[in-house]
Amino acid sequence: MSDHAIAVIPGDGIGIEVIREGQLTLETLAEVTGDLVWEFETFPWGCEYYLDKNEMMPADALKTLESFDAIYFGACGFPSVPDPISQREMILLIRQSFQQYANIRPVRIWPGVPSPLNTEHLTDIDFICVRENSEGEYAGAGGRVHRDTDHEVALQTTVFTRVGVERVIRHAFELTSRLGRNHVTNVTKSNALQYAPVFWDEVFTEIASEYPSVTTDRSLVDACAARMVSHPQTLDVLVASNLFGDILSDVGGALMGSLGVPPSANLNPAGSYPPMFEPVHGSAPDIAGKEIANPMAALWSAAMMVEELGHPEASGLLLDAMADVTASGLLTVDLGGTTSTSEFGTAVRTALKSRAS
Repeated sequence: MSDHAIAVIPGDGIGIEVIREGQLTLETLAEVTGDLVWEFETFPWGCEYYLDKNEMMPADALKTLESFDAIYFGACGFPSVPDPISQREMILLIRQSFQQYANIRPVRIWPGVPSPLNTEHLTDIDFICVRENSEGEYAGAGGRVHRDTDHEVALQTTVFTRVGVERVIRHAFELTSRLGRNHVTNVTKSNALQYAPVFWDEVFTEIASEYPSVTTDRSLVDACAARMVSHPQTLDVLVASNLFGDILSDVGGALMGSLGVPPSANLNPAGSYPPMFEPVHGSAPDIAGKEIANPMAALWSAAMMVEELGHPEASGLLLDAMADVTASGLLTVDLGGTTSTSEFGTAVRTALKSRAS
């Protein structure tokens, strides 16, 4: 038996609904496999907590989270709380403090899920975005002066460190090799930005030389976005900075039919801190509480967590159960169906039990 302590942070909006389904499904997965034990502890942190306590989470939250094997996160954000507070004082704080520098976001087409693409290559779309997750454009360096005057200035400074760039690019190559993939695309904007992206390109070339069996190419971020739409089947593994990886993986969500589909893993590959797994979508306060949110991203993120914790077969079982449900035509509202959040989760759990029997 494998015991895993999981910190559950449902957060705000639809995060509460989709993480509920993910947690129930993980419990069913433990039941049908017979060799998993989940020790969940739920923390009520987020925007409602902020409105009551004037902080997104307690001052000792990071110390508390350090003791867990993984963090299962929903979403954060609420109209009455400014985004810089909800994002920087919670999700970005966890990512940066725990050096979760590799953000992994896979893209694939699920059976029965309509894609906006009209191409015979839909079944060939299967690639991974590796996003630098601790610095870059989201480092928080910059400031504003002369506020509320005609001379007001705002600076947002991109920060690329050699250690930060090297480690995420190396992780992309290691991931490519481990998964039996064979190609890495380097995504920057070095034709127009002459310092940081050029530095990134130089480091990429250095790291690539250490992996002669992996082929590579370079793509400007705008060209890569177009390629994701026109020739997505040509992509295997992408590695990009924080901002570019964020944008491109959202394009990947659109290719899959909805932002309710893509998952993500925030990894500290050295294992110094627990990893965090979360759906890519936000808190969607406009549909919160209506039971129409798509839990696929939360379930897929849970499967990524199971695999990262050392149980690839159990992870595959969960993914197969999800595919069974989508192939049957049970889809949530965002994908053109009528299935509710809980109905989809229940269907996946039923499929899990069916596959295990």
